[in-house]
Amino acid sequence: MNLHALLTERDAAARPIRIGLIGSGRFGTMYLAQARNTPGIHIAGIADINVARAQGAFDLVGRAGDYVDDVETALATGATAIVGDSAALFDADLDVIVEATGNPIVGIAHALRAIETGKHIIMVTVEADALAGPALAARAKAAGVVYSLAYGDQPALIWELVDWARTSGFDVVCAGKGAKYLPHYHEMNPDNVWENWEFSKELTDSGQLNPYMHTSFRDGTKAAIEMAAVANAAGLVPSDEGLTFTPGDLEEIATVCRPAAVGGVLAHEGTVDVMSSVTREGDWIPHNTQEGVFVVVKATNDYVAECFVEYPWHPDPTGRYAALYRPYHYVGLELNVSVANAALRGVSTGHPVGFTADVVATAKRDLVAGETLDGEGGYTVWGKLVSAESSVREGYLPVALAHHIPLTRDVPKGGIVRWADVEVDETLQQAIELRRETEALAATAGS
Repeated sequence: MNLHALLTERDAAARPIRIGLIGSGRFGTMYLAQARNTPGIHIAGIADINVARAQGAFDLVGRAGDYVDDVETALATGATAIVGDSAALFDADLDVIVEATGNPIVGIAHALRAIETGKHIIMVTVEADALAGPALAARAKAAGVVYSLAYGDQPALIWELVDWARTSGFDVVCAGKGAKYLPHYHEMNPDNVWENWEFSKELTDSGQLNPYMHTSFRDGTKAAIEMAAVANAAGLVPSDEGLTFTPGDLEEIATVCRPAAVGGVLAHEGTVDVMSSVTREGDWIPHNTQEGVFVVVKATNDYVAECFVEYPWHPDPTGRYAALYRPYHYVGLELNVSVANAALRGVSTGHPVGFTADVVATAKRDLVAGETLDGEGGYTVWGKLVSAESSVREGYLPVALAHHIPLTRDVPKGGIVRWADVEVDETLQQAIELRRETEALAATAGS
């Protein structure tokens, strides 16, 4: 990709890419750990309302106390500032903002501010992208800045495989990832979440792990959000039945993720899905797809199909479908690929090109009017992937907006919550405005 050479040139010219990082959680800390080892990269400031957590991130990466408290000082000296207010980053002469708060409402506000101040935005908070990424990408394009998925997280890596496939002349049948899944996970809540993870009791009792976040990781919500980001970036259309989470190993990817008409599980070609790394009985599958990402392609002619069979590419039984698989993602350790592409080339590592997929609030149990929805990873709803067309037509409520919103009507277990079922919080006005812009793009998805 020649990115390292370009970064080295910037370093030699004393013109590093100046970065503002918002959020010092796991992803932000992983990125901080790499910054000093990459030429041409300068994290000038880290903003976190929990300043102590940001200071602790420096301790974790072996840089205890190696920070200042003013962004302008950091820019002048090559240091990194820790600030409690993200406004200091937007007011500074920075090139790139990395949004890593994990909060979709806050993430949208930060993205808009970055666009307004002429800064590229790397959206680590994929929840914000699934909610209103298409509108944010459109606004960024109009402003002449880059809006990008974060390389290292699975959506950007899957998009890269899709781009490889299309550049190579293949039609994309399915793009996806692996994850552990059992049907009862959709009913999971923070009270029983640790029964469904492999962590030690010592660790779960330590307070280091967030039960809401880990509920979202397992109840299907996070997988749906990530695959919505992929679908919207690649112009793929999910099934309204949701992700299948079909069990299988890496040699079976092309066999599983092909249309049902030829023996697979897909409703149609040109879609997304997730494979389970365990059987429906809960047994781990050897050589499973956990942590990995993939794309399934279809042979364009008989000669290509013969190539699929002649090489050890694990095609499906018909020899017409094959998969390219990457076994790992390195999360925040890989983020510089997005930063460098945005700042040096003016391109993203994946961004929405339309609105084809949505993640909607689905009842974990029978819900009663008067209850308050508690959002992703909570006790009331999980996020189901559906087509954007169906979501807009049916008036479904995005799961990212199902936080602290009271129900006005009953919703049965497994039912999808609609806008008409809730009392909308006016404090969400900015996010709702961007959401409406996104919904307006549904008719032009993939353009």
